[in-house]
Amino acid sequence: MPELPEVEVVRAGLAPAVTGAVVSAVEVLEPRSLKRHDAASGDFEALLTGARIEAAVRRGKFLWLPLSGDERRSGRAVVGHLGMSGQMLLRTPDHPSTDAHARVRLHLEHAEHGELRVDFVDQRIFGSLAIDRLVPTADGEVGGFSDGVSGEWARQVPAQVAHIARDPLDPAFSDRAFFAALAKRGTAIKRVLLDQGVVSGIGNIYADESLWAVRLHGGQPARSLSRRRARDLLGAVREVLGKALAEGGTSFDAQYVNVNGASGTSQANLNVYGRQGLPCKRCGAQIVRERFMNRSSHFCRSCQRKR
Repeated sequence: MPELPEVEVVRAGLAPAVTGAVVSAVEVLEPRSLKRHDAASGDFEALLTGARIEAAVRRGKFLWLPLSGDERRSGRAVVGHLGMSGQMLLRTPDHPSTDAHARVRLHLEHAEHGELRVDFVDQRIFGSLAIDRLVPTADGEVGGFSDGVSGEWARQVPAQVAHIARDPLDPAFSDRAFFAALAKRGTAIKRVLLDQGVVSGIGNIYADESLWAVRLHGGQPARSLSRRRARDLLGAVREVLGKALAEGGTSFDAQYVNVNGASGTSQANLNVYGRQGLPCKRCGAQIVRERFMNRSSHFCRSCQRKR
C-alpha cells in the first residue's frame, strides 16, 4: 500500500499541473471508485465540472484538491485515497484511453499548461475519489502539506480526513503530543506507529525501517520507552521518510508509480523490510519475518531484542 513518501510524490507531481486549473469534464468509468462520495451532497460529475482547483494538499496517505467556484463548490475538495493499487496519472488530451483499469478521468484546462487529463487508475478498486466538505482544523493550523499556496481552504481539512492525525513531516506536527501518546500506551510500539489516530503516513515498510534504525523491537511496549528513546525513534521516522521521499518512494511492483508512470527506487536501499533470510546490514545476523496485525514485521533478532 502506498505510504507517505509515495503519496507525497504523487501530490508534488500533481500540484503544478492542477493548481489553478478548471475542470472542463469528468468521466466516471467505475462507480465503485466513488464509494466514499456522499451522493446526497450532489452528483460527483456535476459538482466537479466547472470547478477551479486551488492546490494539491496531503495529510498522511490522503490527498485532496480544494475547489472554488459557486457556492456548491467553494468549501469543498476532491479527496483521493490510493488504497492498494491506486494511481493518479497525468496525461495529454490525446493520450490513448485504453487503460482497462482507468476508473475516473478528469479533463482540465490550465492557463499555462493548456489541456491536461488526470486519470485515476486502480486495478483492485480499493482506492477512491470523493467530493467532501472542508471543516476547520482542530488546532487552527494548516490542514496539510502543500506547496505554500494559500486561501480560505488552507486551515481546513476534508471532513472524512479530520480524524487522521498529522504526519511527522507536517510542520504543525506536535512532538510533545506524540511523546505523551507513547507514554500512555502499553501496546506494542509498532502498533502505535501504525495508529492513524496518533501519527499518520508511516505504514508497515517505514515502521520496520525506523525501528531497525534505532535497534527497537516492534513488540516493545510504547510506554517503556524513555523520552530519549522516543525522541530518537521520531528522528529516525523522519529520516527514513525523507530518504524514501528523495528516492521517489518504494515500488515493489508496477502498482505504485508517480504521475508520469515511473517507479520509485527506495526498495533497493531498504535495510530490513523484505530482506527475511538475509544478513543484517549492521550485525550480520539473519533478518526474520513474523506476522503482525495481519501484516508482517521484519527485524533483526540480534540487534532488535525485546527488552
